[in-house]
Amino acid sequence: MAVTDARVQGGDDRPTVSLLYNQTFRRIVYQTLTIVIIVLVIFFAWTNALDNLHRANMTSGFGFLNSRAGFDVAQSLITYSSDSTYFRALQVGLLNTLVIGVCGIITATVVGLLIGIGRLSHNWLIARLCTVYVEVFRNIPPLLVIFFWYLGVLALLPSIRTIFQHVQDNPGAIFFISNRGIYMPAPIFGEGFAEVVITFFAGIVAAIAFTIWANKRQLATGQRPPVLWVNLALIVLLPLAAFLVLGMPLSFDYAIPGSFNMRGGMVIGPEFLALYLALSLYTASFIAEIVRAGIRGVARGQTEASYALGLRAGQATRLVVLPQALRIIIPPLTSQYLNLIKNSSLAVAVGYADLVAVGGTILNQSGKAIEIIAIWMATYVTISLVTSLFMNWFNAKMALVER
Repeated sequence: MAVTDARVQGGDDRPTVSLLYNQTFRRIVYQTLTIVIIVLVIFFAWTNALDNLHRANMTSGFGFLNSRAGFDVAQSLITYSSDSTYFRALQVGLLNTLVIGVCGIITATVVGLLIGIGRLSHNWLIARLCTVYVEVFRNIPPLLVIFFWYLGVLALLPSIRTIFQHVQDNPGAIFFISNRGIYMPAPIFGEGFAEVVITFFAGIVAAIAFTIWANKRQLATGQRPPVLWVNLALIVLLPLAAFLVLGMPLSFDYAIPGSFNMRGGMVIGPEFLALYLALSLYTASFIAEIVRAGIRGVARGQTEASYALGLRAGQATRLVVLPQALRIIIPPLTSQYLNLIKNSSLAVAVGYADLVAVGGTILNQSGKAIEIIAIWMATYVTISLVTSLFMNWFNAKMALVER
């Protein structure tokens, strides 16, 4: 009589059992199920929205972007009027958002770096003042900071009538600050200025190439060419020479008093100033803490070694500590840049014509809520992803390379 081995029974099921315990197979199944669930949710939400629009006798689509806008925008970097299309108005809002983002990131980085280093200063007063700055701005909502600058500072500047009197008393003045903004000369670019710009960017490329060559030469021979002076000549003197040779193709349109306001020139409105100052200084307080943590993360022996080589405190910080601290600073710094860009949507609170404010006006006029919200989401996602990709690339360039 044959004895059946229990281990042999069910042998046909062993491939299935082994698949269930296979980590790669389970990962693929889980990811597939997740994608299917997400697609079903999006499909349900989309069909539900279409049904609701159909019941309300409303159409969907982006064809409305070619319709006439019918409203003005206070500050525009490109040509725009009330006869322009909705699409043109969204372009204006997008450019205004990008201007706030770029200017805010640059200012917040510089201020945050200085405040972060100041918190580590051996000077008691400087360290305490930087600490007060960080604690004040970090514990106030950004919207209140915007209102502070808009209603508490810029609204209290001299009125336009005072500016008119100032112009009469000082006929040579070219900059005017009032509660309606900062008036300054507007540049008028003549024929040949494009060549000057091309020369400037060519100088930047040449300066980068020369710096790379100088670094390689220093590693090979120990000799350092005069990088600073050569780069200044390429970036400053070369475009300046092209500017002079081409006949100085640049003039200015100056602001002069009008009937009720200044005419000519260019103006930076109080809405932009309030948003720019608020977001820059608010984000700088967080960047300062990131910088302080990054510097603290560098071993103290590095500073002591730099002192032993004869470097002063400022040189040690700039040449030894900060380059190593950047590897700690950059990853969390990316999050603060993204927060600043997304916080720019608070511009609607002070009437600055950013993407959200312009889109809100279009939404009220056209009733295309789903389309406008989709444009908002796609735009901010794109800006954030581009910023993240650049910062990830920069972080990879600054990372230590193992040999």
